[in-house]
Formats: sequence, C-alpha cells, structure tokens
Amino acid sequence: MIYAYTVSFKLSPPSTYVCPTFNLSRLSISLLQVVGLSLDLFILLNLPTALEPHGSTAGAAKASSPVFVSIVLLNGGSVAHPIDSLLSAASAQHDIWLQQASTSNSLSEAVEEYKRRYKRNPPPGFDGWHRYAKERFSVVIDDFDNLMDDLQLFWAVKPSEIRRRTREALSDPWNEVAELRIRSGKAEIGPDVKPTHRWMLDGVMAMMKNYIDKIPDMDLGFNINDEPRVAISYNDLQELHADSAPSEPPKSNPSNETSKDRAAGWNISDPSSPDKPFIDYSFQPTFHSHGSISCHPSSFARRSRLWDTYPLCTDCFAPHSEGLFLSNWTLSASPCHQPDLAHLHGFYLSPAAFKPSKVLYPVFSQSKAAGYADIRYPSPWNYIDKAVYRSDNEHPDPPFAKKESTLFWRGATSEGLSRYGEWKGMARQRLIHLANNSTATFPILLPSFPHVSPNARYQTTYTIHEVPSSQLPDLGLNISSIALVIKIDRCWDDDCPAQLREFGVVGPSDFQSHWQYKYLIDLDGAGFSGRFIPFLQSRSLPFKVAGVFRE
Repeated sequence: MIYAYTVSFKLSPPSTYVCPTFNLSRLSISLLQVVGLSLDLFILLNLPTALEPHGSTAGAAKASSPVFVSIVLLNGGSVAHPIDSLLSAASAQHDIWLQQASTSNSLSEAVEEYKRRYKRNPPPGFDGWHRYAKERFSVVIDDFDNLMDDLQLFWAVKPSEIRRRTREALSDPWNEVAELRIRSGKAEIGPDVKPTHRWMLDGVMAMMKNYIDKIPDMDLGFNINDEPRVAISYNDLQELHADSAPSEPPKSNPSNETSKDRAAGWNISDPSSPDKPFIDYSFQPTFHSHGSISCHPSSFARRSRLWDTYPLCTDCFAPHSEGLFLSNWTLSASPCHQPDLAHLHGFYLSPAAFKPSKVLYPVFSQSKAAGYADIRYPSPWNYIDKAVYRSDNEHPDPPFAKKESTLFWRGATSEGLSRYGEWKGMARQRLIHLANNSTATFPILLPSFPHVSPNARYQTTYTIHEVPSSQLPDLGLNISSIALVIKIDRCWDDDCPAQLREFGVVGPSDFQSHWQYKYLIDLDGAGFSGRFIPFLQSRSLPFKVAGVFRE
C-alpha cells in the first residue's frame, strides 16, 4: 500500500510525497492522513507571502486558486473521493482568504495595510467608510482586490479624460448606458433611462441611500444590458497596466479632501470623439472578435480555432479540472486556454444585446466575463427583491434530509439568440438535453466493494461507471425536473419550433417552490444569475455552474 500526498501552488509545480505504508493499520493510515493535512494547513497559514493571488493586480497575500491536496491509497487500497480533497482544499483556501480580509484592528492600521497592499494611499473619506464597515461588523476590512482589479487600469487615464468618456457614453441613449448623477450628497437618475430598466438605477440608489451624503459630486454610467461592454486587447492592456502602476511611494500626509468645485468638471459641452464609443455586435459570434482579445497572442485561444466541435476538447478543461471535477473556479472562467468556449455559451455564440467598446470607458456592470474591463458593482437584483428567499407555510423550507432528492432548475432560453442552430451549443439548452436524454449515460465515480478476504483492511475503492440516466433514481437522484418554462424565446425562423420539439416547455412555478428540493442549479443566462444568494439562504444545496460571468 502506498500513501501519496500532493500539493500544488500557483508559483511552483505540484509536489508529491509518496510513503510506503505496507502492513500499517487503518488507524495508522488515518493518522498519517491527518498529519499530512495538518502540515499542509500549517504551511498555508504560516507562509502566506508565498501564495500570490491568481490574476490579481493587487499585492494582498492569499492562497492561490487552487491549492489542491490529494490523498490517494494505491495498490487496491481505499481511495479518497476527489470531492473530499477538493472540499478540504476549498475550506483551507477560504479560511486563508477570510484571515487576510481583515487583519487590521484600527483605522490607522487599516490605512497602513492599504498602503502596503496597494502601494497607494486610501481615497478621501476612507475613515468614514472604515467606520461604516465596522459598525456593520463587516468581515472584509482590508481586502479590496476585486475593486482594485477593476479600477487599476483607470489610473493610466487622466481624470479629465475619464469625465469626458463618461459624458460621451451617457450623451446618446443608443449606447444603453444609464446615468446616475450625484450632486451635493443627493443622487438623481438621468433622463434617458428606459422604463423597462429603471429598476437597476432604483436598486443602485437603494444601495447608496445610507452613505450618499459622503460621495463627492460625480456622474456614473451603468450598463443596462446583461452582457459586459468593455473588451481591451492584450497589447492595450499591457500599456495600461504599465502606465497605471504606482510610480512613487504613497505620500506620508495625504489630503483627506476631494477637489473643489467638482460639479463644474462634469459640465462638458461637447464630449464626442471621432469614432462612436460603442458598436452593435448583437446576434453574431463574439469570442474571437472580443472575448479572447485580452489573452496573450500565444495562448491556446488566440492561436487555435476549433472548427470541428464534435470531439470533446480535453486540453481545454484539463487546466482547471481534477478528473471529472472542477478544481479551479477562477481559472475555469478564463477564455485563454479554452477556444471551445466560442461554441459553448450564448454570449460567445450570438448575444441578444451586445454593444461593446475596445476603448477603456468607465462602464459599471453587474457582472462581466473574464478579459473584460467593466467595473463590477453589487447587483441591484438582490436589493429590490427581484429574487428573494421567503419560506412560509405554503412554501416551507424543510431540513435537508426531508427534502426531495431532486436536482431542480427552471428557466428560459435567454442566454443568446439562435437563428442558425446556435442553441445547440448554449449552456442552458445543453443542460436540459443532457438531463432529459433517455439514451444518455453519465460518468459517475462510485464506490465498489470487492470480495473481502479474512486479512483485508481496506475494501472501498472508487471507479468510474457509465450510468444510464434511467438508473439515476436508483442512486437516489431525480434529474427529470430540469426544464424550460412557458415558451421558447430569443430565436428566429426554424430554431423556435426545433427547440420546442426537442425540449418542450412546462408551466411556471413559484420561485419559493425551490425549497422542497435538495439540489438547486444556478446557471448563467445572458449575464449572471440572480438566484444564488436566495439559494444560499435556503437549506437546499445549490450548484453554481461554472459559467463565463463573474460578479
């Protein structure tokens, strides 16, 4: 019997430690596993500076993604299920992130920590933000990585040019960028917001109401479409990153005041440029024109195009997978090693509303795909009860053990528009086809129990079995409740009846009826899904499908 212990970090190749354990008892093996995991956790907790955040422009110390630990007993012994290893690694990574998210104990320490991580002084008003966060017992005091990643590039653009680009994007309703104007501590929605999308700006104002009086005068542009808007090429990104890097240490006594008469700086009479800021790229492929242009020219996505989409591209998912299982959520969103994504999501196949720019415009979006330079903000979807968890007598949320053993999803064909068969590659339609295809088989890692000899200590091993969909209920799982509702949308010509014949539709269901099922799927549409937070509030187990959008 052999005990194999593997750990990999972002900046080093995987290291595997193999120890022969012949004739050891079950207790000895278990203790060895515990020791191995304890050593790994000790390393992660005590050497954080060796763990650079994957893809981050910030300097915070935290675990790379992933930190993968595998424990395998070979030569016929007990094999730990990969999910156990992935859960252990994710738990350790989460603990490390949580620890570094709030390391300071006072405002002065928070200021120094900000300067250490981001090589800049905190913005004016940081003391008010710090007090606001502390009063609400926020677990995040020192981690601004997401925010800095989205704003970093704008340090390469002059403030006057940022204002001009903002006003240019807002000046034409065709651009579908809605205005929120802040003056003297009050917010006002611009005049050209579509009535069907005003809820977004109402939600933003609801988020800001408790601190709007502390925000200086400015104009903000919010993307009213689901799809992201700003795609920057690799070469332009390199220039922007170089120009945005801090050129000198933070000042020791910075001003805590914003510039005077800020409102006058936003009064721009003619913000137009020779070229239109956005172009209409709806209903056409976008992966190679926009989705992968931020990747290095030598990347798999930039140097390869998959014309034959029938074979499975194992090289495309291997970097972020461990066998059958997703092991790196961050990397799974990157298009750079996945040219097959061009044919696997509606956003890349044929988006229904896509008006992108290849210039760095300051556009706020609820989510974005990897490689895009939109500025993310918390979705107002969860602030104005668009999707809310509300368990009651009519729709109870029973304990997990008493729920139906069903994998449940209801949704629409909103991922993209299909006219020439694009629906066959869209994630939602592929999921429904897989779940309802009676001839399909599923590769499932199942325990096997070989013949037990008198001296055997380990009987359980895991092997992959191709299980027909009809036999899944025998394993305690019903997958027949994955369906489209009401009608087929976003299609032209023959693609509408073709999808109806293939999938059919079911009637609508109350959102609160989700809680009767053990397993819930959260799946991208034209943008991110707004269901995940209420799913987390329930007693059900949500599966967030590794889509292309990140919030």
